[in-house]
Amino acid sequence: MKKVILDVDTGIDDAYAIIYAIESKQLDLLGITGVNGNVPIDYVMKNTKKILKLIGNEEVKAYRGASLPLLTEPNHEFRVHGKDGIGDALDHITVDDEESDIFAPDFMIEQAKKHKGDITFIMVGPLTNLALALRKEPRLAEWVSEVVIMGGLVTKAGMGNKLPNAEFNIFADAEAAKIVFHSGLSLKLVGLDVTHKTFLTRERMEELKGTKYYDFIVESSEVFRGFSKQKYGIDGCALHDPLTIGVAIDSSIVQTEKHFVEVETQSELNYGQTICDFRNIWKQEPNMEVCLDVENEKFVTMFIDTLKQA
Repeated sequence: MKKVILDVDTGIDDAYAIIYAIESKQLDLLGITGVNGNVPIDYVMKNTKKILKLIGNEEVKAYRGASLPLLTEPNHEFRVHGKDGIGDALDHITVDDEESDIFAPDFMIEQAKKHKGDITFIMVGPLTNLALALRKEPRLAEWVSEVVIMGGLVTKAGMGNKLPNAEFNIFADAEAAKIVFHSGLSLKLVGLDVTHKTFLTRERMEELKGTKYYDFIVESSEVFRGFSKQKYGIDGCALHDPLTIGVAIDSSIVQTEKHFVEVETQSELNYGQTICDFRNIWKQEPNMEVCLDVENEKFVTMFIDTLKQA
């Protein structure tokens, strides 16, 4: 079973990703690391612990990570995720404030060293924690088997969700993304242009009726679905982060190609843009696998079936 660390900025789709990762029974989840992103780090930690309590798996520990991006001011997405980050759907669940003393980047280094060549990092938030870990221990590039990243936008210019050409996770800390992209790690990029094909519609949510997660999925997604209806005319929520879990479990659901991808950190218009050199104009060796397409209906069904069996 693949050993993984899941790095989150727990908003709604992060919550679904945590549920999917644990309920799939196909990943050995060593721990969850939290990072500032969709919501501030205090919310991230509280939301993560609430989700673990909802699942009934509080044995998995959450580790507090970066509360700020490396250089820029923090950005949050309450308009998509609601005022608490998970659509106020778990107000009835209380969690304590107890946390590990281990800083998330240090936990990543510790586990990578312990499981050299046999650990995968799944990153579904800004890449600040991993960048900090790499700055402290560059040998991570040798120790980690693969890093699967939800981030970026490579084939659909103008279709970003933070700037026209920028996806939120990369925009939230583009300097961190640049460090990761140039680290020598084995990277797989699951971008917005692919994740946006994986909508869990309100209609398909009804397939979960009578199951453990139905109420949470419907209630938590209300704000997200309202945003999607306004922006895309779809009553549903894209499974951005759960798809990244799906790729870590079964990469055959996506089509990938190896390319060199750079991150823009200077332009006001394009800060956080992920630029994929499809034609090798820069004459650089590929630094990652880029996801270009997904069997979207197959994946959404996989996601629903996993939650049904919980």
